Amino acid sequence: GAEPLFFLDYYACGHLDVEATRDFIKGVADGCLESGCALIGGETAEMPGLYAKGDYDVAGFAVGAVERTEILPRMQDIEAGDVLVGLSSSGIHSNGFSLVRKVVAHVGLDFHSVCPWDTSKLVGQALLTPTRIYVKPLLPLVHQRLIKGMAHITGGGFTDNVPRVLPKSVQAEIDASTWELPQVFKWLKKAGDIAADEMARTFNCGIGMVLVVSQDNVSAVVEALTASGEQAYVIGRLNSASGEQQGTAIVTNTDGW
Repeated sequence: GAEPLFFLDYYACGHLDVEATRDFIKGVADGCLESGCALIGGETAEMPGLYAKGDYDVAGFAVGAVERTEILPRMQDIEAGDVLVGLSSSGIHSNGFSLVRKVVAHVGLDFHSVCPWDTSKLVGQALLTPTRIYVKPLLPLVHQRLIKGMAHITGGGFTDNVPRVLPKSVQAEIDASTWELPQVFKWLKKAGDIAADEMARTFNCGIGMVLVVSQDNVSAVVEALTASGEQAYVIGRLNSASGEQQGTAIVTNTDGW
């Protein structure tokens, strides 16, 4: 629930390529503007002999601030009957690329091939669609205490990320029929012959953020997110849990994938 304050980046290479570096910095600056965060500096390192020609490594971190009483998730408030609201992703985001690269190579394509699921783009262009940043539409709802918990669907998909915001007393049930699986994921599943449960624990499958919301606040949250330009779906609920089900997440109705 923290509000981003500032960001610092790290860029390492064998020999500084000004054009590539400029593109990287522009991307970072765009992301900071989108999240209302200041880019205050960073580190650039040239290490010839360690990096091959054309290779570079990047990293970064943000610092935010939140009142201790407003930290999410509010575990003591999360309970059976709460609703899961999902926000649409823009694509692969930044996770699952080891498997993506294997699938692309398996079908004989490369990143310069015409994209099978969107022929107006190349494979590399489609896969590198920038990750959605949800800060601005979510912060007002956080400040209004309309959100009990938020799970960013990164590496580990639904089954690893949603449980991080759950108390042991509940299990999250996510209904995959409540949103349309984006074409990129349909292609990956078919081309790679990937099982639905593997998709759910590797990719975001079209949902980049999951919110835990009280039943009474669902309409207000969905309406506010829609008004801010987000695609929001009611994708599931929390059920009472015991034994091995405690604090876990399951994805149902994946036959349509």
